[in-house]
Amino acid sequence: MARITAGIATSHVPAIGAAIDNGRTGDDYWKPVFEGYEFVKEWIKDNTPDVVILCYNDHASALMLDIVPTFAIGFAEEFLPADEGWGRRPVPTVYNHLDLAAHIAEQLVIDEFDITLINEMDVDHGLTVPLSLVFGQPEEWPCKVIPLAVNVTQFPTPSGERCWKLGEAIRNAVKTFPEDLKVQVWGTGGMSHQLQGTRAGLINAEFDQRFIDLLAHEPEELVPMTRLEYLREAGTEGIELIMWLIMRAALGYGVEEKHRFYRVPASNTAVGHVVYEARS
Repeated sequence: MARITAGIATSHVPAIGAAIDNGRTGDDYWKPVFEGYEFVKEWIKDNTPDVVILCYNDHASALMLDIVPTFAIGFAEEFLPADEGWGRRPVPTVYNHLDLAAHIAEQLVIDEFDITLINEMDVDHGLTVPLSLVFGQPEEWPCKVIPLAVNVTQFPTPSGERCWKLGEAIRNAVKTFPEDLKVQVWGTGGMSHQLQGTRAGLINAEFDQRFIDLLAHEPEELVPMTRLEYLREAGTEGIELIMWLIMRAALGYGVEEKHRFYRVPASNTAVGHVVYEARS
């Protein structure tokens, strides 16, 4: 039987990927950011999963505004890094676990989630930057990855409560997959930031820290938070934090927080990162 063993959440700032790719992780500006990921890079060596279900949002690389699925699961054998305007990142191809992806998709439909299946797409920094932060720069990623794209760019976006229910449904789906697999669920994006408008550059460290405080052991306080509250408190891009709720719900009630990290700023973004191990 497959089981969810751990969850990771992290920001997915594109400039972080550029710093890794261009050998700038030791620069004065970037070094404090990457020091926050030294724990997970060591931890993952003894906790490498067979599969990561990676919740992220596409940034108009594969999903344009002509078709905007609320939740979409990658259904191809493999996914190339996207060209986001400056060439593809020099990172490995992502390989899917199609059997588990198909099982999850079927179970989500049974649980009344109208999931979109994507049979061909490239994956952008929303997915590849978290992989780089955790696994470094390997020749190939050490596990299979199921991309789960969440719409946080075009209203109407899903609510935090809907994302929580999705995480619960993913947990139930994984538990009923017969193959013996160690599965992790990752939530990416955030934390507070706004890239445009009169509040461009907004960072709300108080909100971010409270979000991290509650996420591990009192997530029920976060579930009813409205999309308007995310917009007001965390900026237009702060809505990405709903993907952290998918991860947290997939782990069940009891988790052990192994690591937390928070840094302001990284390319006009508040960077957050947590590592949880499931207790049940």
